[in-house]
Amino acid sequence: MKIQITATLFIDEDDIQLDFVRSSGPGGQNVNKVSTAVQLRFNAARSDALPEEIRQRLIQIAGNRMTEDGILVIKARRFRSQDKNRKDAIQRLIELIRKAAVKPKPRRKTKPSPAAKERRLLIKKKRAEIKRRRRAVKPPEDS
Repeated sequence: MKIQITATLFIDEDDIQLDFVRSSGPGGQNVNKVSTAVQLRFNAARSDALPEEIRQRLIQIAGNRMTEDGILVIKARRFRSQDKNRKDAIQRLIELIRKAAVKPKPRRKTKPSPAAKERRLLIKKKRAEIKRRRRAVKPPEDS
């Protein structure tokens, strides 16, 4: 089955590996007995579904969630239910890939307009005048 990321981007469910482990935190005896936490692994480096530019942005966005081998690891242990954690992990993967699919807007260098430069200098002059007036007044010297 395919998971839809965007209108044109799909990933195969077989590309995702889900491991269920014991969760930490509150939950009483349930925590010690039931493996409710989910570790989702997605091999971004070898996935045919991702174009190269999206793969590179995903590696940047994922940060320390990405291993050196290009495997994205998402840990979901927010809920006490295994099914909810599985859905949460898949949803977080989808959001991460969607974020990587958005092309960043190229930065254009701009220069401040002459009017903006003039305003900046006027503000600086006003500020300097305020500070000059705050200084202690020297008493007149009697000769």
